[in-house]
Formats: sequence, structure tokens, C-alpha cells
Amino acid sequence: MTDTASNTTDVAGSPDPLEAPPPAFSAQDAERIAADSFGVSGTASPLVSERDQNVKIVTEDGRGFVLKIANPADDPGVIDMQTQALLHVAHTDPTLPAMRVVPTVDDGFQATLTGPDGRPSIVRMVTLLPGRTMEPDELHVDTLYSFGAACARLGRALRGFFHPSAGHPLLWNVKHALELRPLVRHIPDAARRAVIAEVLDRFELHVLPVFGDLRAQVIHNDLTSDNCLFDPQQSISGIVDFGDMAHSALICDFVSTVEALMGERLDHFESLETTAAGYASVTPFLDDEIAVLADLLLVRWSTTAVISAWRVRSYPENAAYITGWDAGVWAMLDAYRDMGLTEYQRKIREAMNAATRPERHVERPGGSIDEMVERRRHLLGSAISPLTYDRPLHLVRGRGAWLYDNEGRAYLDCYNNVPVVGHSHPRVVEAIARQAATLNTNARYLHGAALELAERLTATMPDGLDTVMLVNSGSEANDLAWRLAATVTGGTGGLVTDFAYHGVTTAIAELSPEEWPKDSTAPPNVETVPAPDGYRGRHRHEEPDWTTRYAEHVDEAIAALDGRGVRPAAMVVDSGFTSDGILTPPPTYLQDAVRRWRDAGGLFVADEVQSGFGRPGSHLWGFDVHGVVPDIVTLGKPMGNGHPVAAVITRADIVDRFSRQTEWFSTFGGNPVACEASLAVLDVIEQEGAQRNATEQGAWIRGALETLMSRHELIGDVRSLGLLIGVELVLDREAREPATAEARVVLNAMRERGVLVGTTGRHSNVLKIRPPLVITREESEVLVDTLDRVFEERNPSA
Repeated sequence: MTDTASNTTDVAGSPDPLEAPPPAFSAQDAERIAADSFGVSGTASPLVSERDQNVKIVTEDGRGFVLKIANPADDPGVIDMQTQALLHVAHTDPTLPAMRVVPTVDDGFQATLTGPDGRPSIVRMVTLLPGRTMEPDELHVDTLYSFGAACARLGRALRGFFHPSAGHPLLWNVKHALELRPLVRHIPDAARRAVIAEVLDRFELHVLPVFGDLRAQVIHNDLTSDNCLFDPQQSISGIVDFGDMAHSALICDFVSTVEALMGERLDHFESLETTAAGYASVTPFLDDEIAVLADLLLVRWSTTAVISAWRVRSYPENAAYITGWDAGVWAMLDAYRDMGLTEYQRKIREAMNAATRPERHVERPGGSIDEMVERRRHLLGSAISPLTYDRPLHLVRGRGAWLYDNEGRAYLDCYNNVPVVGHSHPRVVEAIARQAATLNTNARYLHGAALELAERLTATMPDGLDTVMLVNSGSEANDLAWRLAATVTGGTGGLVTDFAYHGVTTAIAELSPEEWPKDSTAPPNVETVPAPDGYRGRHRHEEPDWTTRYAEHVDEAIAALDGRGVRPAAMVVDSGFTSDGILTPPPTYLQDAVRRWRDAGGLFVADEVQSGFGRPGSHLWGFDVHGVVPDIVTLGKPMGNGHPVAAVITRADIVDRFSRQTEWFSTFGGNPVACEASLAVLDVIEQEGAQRNATEQGAWIRGALETLMSRHELIGDVRSLGLLIGVELVLDREAREPATAEARVVLNAMRERGVLVGTTGRHSNVLKIRPPLVITREESEVLVDTLDRVFEERNPSA
């Protein structure tokens, strides 16, 4: 199966199979072998091969096959691995245009035959695929995209495949890169030797220590344009040559694909971006893979350069073939030397950032925007919430902090809090896909992920909050919290801030004044208190003891409930007061309010759906910012980055008292897929610095917005809790009259300029800014600069 020197190079110091001459069977021998061993009768003609012997066999009815006669020095185990891999690919992805193995007449997959020179060779047969090879600079952009997708598909098809020979020593396996050092001396130019020595030193220092942590499997390791066939429309019609297969980091498969493309084309980094976009459309890259990509590319180019120089010294008669890739390889290594490490890494990073926000997407047909709006109204009903923007947005995909519409336009998402670690985070996506492909079932069976999730969640909580009840949404979580509180206290009284939102169930809608019908009064078992708005609320910052005065309203609410014969059950508070306008009172307010409620016999429920999971930056949970310990904590869909999963976390004594009266069960609450998604979110937050980034970016954005406030009179106040940020717009800073209409104009103007924000508060005059925790400084600057331009257009004199 192996056709070139590059496919058989062992690590330095091992016996070199290329020293053995190739097999020398005649065409007549090949025809006889094909008929006798594989039952295929046809005419033989030789194919180009350096060290093996490959013969095309065409039958009378036009079917084509390739008889592959291995070099007698080849490792039989490696040959068997190639055969088994082809069989595995044919089973796992039958539509992938890879060669198919032809069985022998006795139902095997190879025969061992003695050649004319008396040496034995392993012989196999595969199908002849249509098409031709193409040079990298011949490939158009769409082909690069599909090339990357094909590489990812092949990697997926090989997922789960293993063979004892997969660890065979091979210089083309990047994990053996340091074995190149004794061979670097064959590079004739001293400056170029120094570049390669630097590359290998960086690999040893920065890549090798983390290489074992990367996703790994058996990979093709050589899916270049030389090993693919293309039809006249440049669709991939064949994948050949599995001779470089090895167990290695999965990202090395992608590296081998773009190695030649980048060097042989003038659009070096653009070709990387397009090919990566195709790859990511099938298998999203992980952050740790992107982090080492620049170094792995340098190592791969260095490997080609060193092996080429080494082989030319050994086989000068074949120099033209051996050095075929040298021009492109040195184009990239010389470019790296000239631009320097920092600029080279920046270009790789920019290409990969763009690639992971690809604009290509296959979307279900929906018709025009107007048609979809009408279908939505007709099919989903008139009660559904209105669309966010005056000009409806048809989104088809997301990545990181970005969303993309059906025309490929990108929007910086600074509004949606549910994808807390970014849209389509690859670690979360992979966790969901992996578990969904394995098992998903209800919670009446044992499953380790649910237990691990509960352990990890309780480990983040104050002492005593030791019991986790898993459900599917924040509304369910708050509904269950309400049932717990009512059962344990014996009360039915609820207390919420006066424009709060906590969910959509019947019980929780009654605890969500934002959802109450217009001009309605509170349900008889619910009281509201003014949200602690120190800017334009009932009690303001400039008043002495303003937080105490807000807390005193809790006593008034308790008295009102008592007057109706209602005992307190639950005080439910969103720690960020998001629906009330994103408020950040001093911790003393909530401490005082909770104390008063508990003294009356009620429980405190901290609703962390919008303000938890690291959004505060300084703390994982919003209630920690206030220095209070809840009786019950509720979590929502950010827990799974949007996957339906939520939780109630409380004390065992509360659950025990509840269980004496009733059994509780949620069929798919805490199902294996949901739990794996949640574990992946926790992994990302803990391992990728999400809280630190929320602190840093939240502080930077707030500071930049305060600078805008000094220039734009429309901004009355800026307040934030990490990456939960409110910008209150007022018509007049003295009167502090809410600028509701103006906020709507700003909201839509931002959308037209590619940045998504929302509005909140009773008067919808507070810009609600809640980007994913992965937002970068550059993206934060886009947010602030765009907002600045919008304000300037409304007030050019600013």
C-alpha cells in the first residue's frame, strides 16, 4: 500500500526499509495473482511506485482494481493495520470515498507470494478509484473547505479503531519529532539549520509536555492533495495511501493536510482558514489543539525538510521526486524566520479564529424573512414573545461570542446568557455528542455522570448545601424550590422584587411580576418589594442608610401577608436583579433582607440562572458576592451551555422533610447527556480561566462605558457584576426620566452594526449586556466602539 519514501521512513537509527529493492513481478505475474488469489481477471498495467509495486487491473467490463505488492522489508503488522483500517472506515462511514479492500478467494485479505528474486511479498487488492490528483495551487476555495471536511470525516471514521502496530516508529508521526535532531546536519544552509533547531527546541519545551493531553487516536497522517483524487468539479472522489497511519494527536491529521496546501499556495493563511473551517464543520477544534497548532505546523514543515535532505544524500538519483515538496516547505519556514514568532503565531491565531466562525452553513429552508415571520405567527401562536429586533434576525449558527445569520453576516453576541462558555463550545459539543452516541436514559438507573456532577456542584457551595436535585430548566428548578419551601415551612407566601422574572410554570409565573398581566394585582399569596435601585428607585444612593430602607420593605411585605393569613414560604431573588434593571447594591442589603424574611419563618431561594456559573467573575455564584448563604439555590440552562438541564441545590434536612410527604422524580432531569454537558461546562470554567476573564473583561468594559458616559448625556448610569452589565439610558440626568424609546433605537442600531444587546428593567431603558465568558479584549472593544458610534450618530456634537 505504501508508495513513497515518505510513507516508510522509520525513526532514525532503525533499519531503513528503503534499502531493500522493490518487488519485480511482471505484468503477467500480476494478472495471474489477481485471478488466482482475488478472483479478478483483467489486464495489468504498472502504476507509479517508488518502493512497492502497484499494478492496475482492468476487467473486460471496465471495473478497475489496484494490486498492491508490498516491499519484502515492510512490517507485516503495519500492512495488516492498513487493511483493518480500510475495513473499519468502510463500516463506519460507507459514503467516504476511500479505497475498498477486495477479499481473496479464500475470504482473507492478503496473500504472501514469492517474487522472481525469491523474496516473499504480501499482496493485497483494493478498488481503483476515479479522478486525478491535483496540485495544491489548482484547488479552488470550495475544494479547500471540502478537503478540510474530508479530513475530519476520515478522522471520525477512524475513531475507535486501534491496532497493535499503530505505535510503530515513524518519523512522520510528530510525536517522534525530536528524533530529527541527528539528521538536521543534512540541511546544507546554516541559517536554515538554525531555524529547524529552534523549531525543535520549541517543540520540546512547549508542545511535548502537553502532547499527551491532546485528543489522540489512529490517524491517516498524510491526507495531502497527492493522496486524494478529484473529479472534474474538484469534488473528492478518492482517498488513497494509508501508509503513514499511526496513533497520534488527532490535530496532527489536520496539520498533515494543510502542511502542503499552505506552502504551495500564495494565500498561505487564507488557505489555512478555509480548510480549518471545513474541518471544524465536522469536528470542532478544541482550545488546547489550537494552542499548539502553530508549533505543530512548524514541526511538520521541518520534518519534511529534514527527511528530504537526508534522503537526497542517500538516494541522489531520486532527488527530483524526494524534493518535490521542498519549495513550499521552505517558503513557510523562511516566512516564519522573516516575520518572527509573534507575528507568525498571530497570523495562525487569526486564521483559526476566523475559521471557527465560518459563514458557510446549510440551513433548513425557511423562505424569506417576511414569510418566516408570518409562519411563526401562524404556527407558534400570538402569545409567543415578540422578536427582539425591529428587523428580525434569522440566525443559523454560532461559535464563541459570535452568531451568524442566513446570509453569513457575523454578530457579536453580548446578550444571551445561556451559552455561558460561548456558542458551540467544542468541549461541550463533543461531550454531548459522545454521550448521545452511547446512552441517554432516565434517572431511575445508576449513572456515574449524575453523581460526579452532584459532587462537583456541592463542592462549590457553602457548607450545608449538600443535596442536588436535577431537572430540565430554570423554571422547573424554581418550581421545585417553591414546593420544597412550601412543604418545609408550611407556608404559602412568596416574596420577590417588583419586576422580577423566575420562570413560566403556573406557580413561578405568579412569582414573576415581569410576566403578570397588565394592570393586574399580585396573587393573594405573593408580595413584592422595591428592587434595591439606588440610581432612580424609591431610595437613592445619596440618602443615608438607603439599603436599610429598602430592606425594611421586607417587614412591610411580611405584615401584608400576615394580614391575609398567609405564612411566609420562599423569598426568591435573582442575585443580579437582572429583570429589575441589573442592580448592584452593597452586600448589606440582601443580608438584611434575608435576615428579616428568615426571622418570619421563610426560606431564601437564590435564583442563579442569570447571575451564576462564573458570570460575576470574582465568584462562581452571585449570592457569594452578597455574602449570604441560601437555603436553596436554583440553576438553569447555562449549566449545560444551553442543553436542557438545571438543578436545585439545598440541604439534606429540607429534602428529607419534603420526602416524608411525597416522592419526587423528573424523567429526564439529570439524564446522562445533560450531565456530561454540565460537567464539560464546569471543566471549561475551571480550566480555561472563564472567571478570571469575566473579571478582567467586565472591569474593562465597565471602565470603557464610564468613559462613554462622560461624553454621552443619554447614559445616566453604568453598573456591573462581572460580565452582567447594565447601562441605564435617561432623557435627563437631573430628572432621571427613563429613555425607553431611545433604548429601543440604540438596541436596533447596534443590531444593524453587528452587535447584539438587550434591554431590561420596568421601563426597558437599561441596556442589558451579558456576553459569554469567553469574550476577548478585541471583542470587548468591538462592543464599546460600536456603542460609541451609535451614540455619536444620535448626538453628533458629543
